[in-house]
Amino acid sequence: MLERFPPAEAVALSALAESHGFTGVMASDHFQPWIPAQGESSFVWSVLGSIGERTRGDFGPGVTTPGFRMHPAVVAQASATLGAMHPGRHWLGLGSGEALNEHVVGPYWPEAPERINRMFEAVDVIKKLFSASLAGRDVRHSGPHFKLEATRLWTMPPVAPEILVAASGPVTAKRAGRTVDGMITTGASTDKLAALLTRFREGAREVGRDPARLHRVLQLHLSWAATDEQAMRNALAEWPIGGLRIPRGDIRSPFEFEQLARTVRPEDFAGRMVVSADPDVHRADIQRHLDLGFDRIYLHNAGRDQARFLEVFGREVLPGLRA
Repeated sequence: MLERFPPAEAVALSALAESHGFTGVMASDHFQPWIPAQGESSFVWSVLGSIGERTRGDFGPGVTTPGFRMHPAVVAQASATLGAMHPGRHWLGLGSGEALNEHVVGPYWPEAPERINRMFEAVDVIKKLFSASLAGRDVRHSGPHFKLEATRLWTMPPVAPEILVAASGPVTAKRAGRTVDGMITTGASTDKLAALLTRFREGAREVGRDPARLHRVLQLHLSWAATDEQAMRNALAEWPIGGLRIPRGDIRSPFEFEQLARTVRPEDFAGRMVVSADPDVHRADIQRHLDLGFDRIYLHNAGRDQARFLEVFGREVLPGLRA
């Protein structure tokens, strides 16, 4: 969570995580932190380059929004460059965006349906650039949201980076199944997650794709600390967003989020995020999501003592998980 840690510390923690048995890194792409107290928001593409050098596992942005701060062609170039530097390791995570990050460069913030359509058109632009560039030819694009004159990416990996799309609703999940290499979502109720996975698989089958060959990725927020009381204090201070029960895509300022976060109470995390000092409780929750059908789970712990979290989970949680 690059909103919470300076970039050099985030890179060091990524390497430390790998030393404790974790196998990949998802780095958030934010222009601003969620709340001012988090205090950071570094440029994800710079940080990913350093993470690639310090680790050996997979890594990617979770998630980048093409079309506001950066044109899809620039996102494609950034991703292709990382793929060329670290073949087979880098993946590209894309989302439809939140006003907190994207409104800073644009006079108009569209409604959710338009944002989703923009995202899938951006996917089309990026896929065209990847495939044409691998074939050694130029490509053009002219659509309702984006233009691309005849060009190609001159730096490409041997195989284009996999594209994963963030989905929180059934329509987006189904479109992701039809068009990209995987879906990313965040922790929610079992029923909601099962429905998203079902729609994702349906979309894949409708166009003759094998859902088993596509990625089902989960970003799981949690709060672990030495005591239950400290875990709850961490959740309330560091990740009150996990307890907010309102849509957040149109909120524009960390200071607005700060005001809303003051309404969050301990009971608001129930059913949304595990807050516990017991590693067994966290292991059971992670296993529940693996059993649902997710093949990659990236963990975000709300506490500041990430080194202790990585040590405990590497020793007491990861070995007991079954894929």
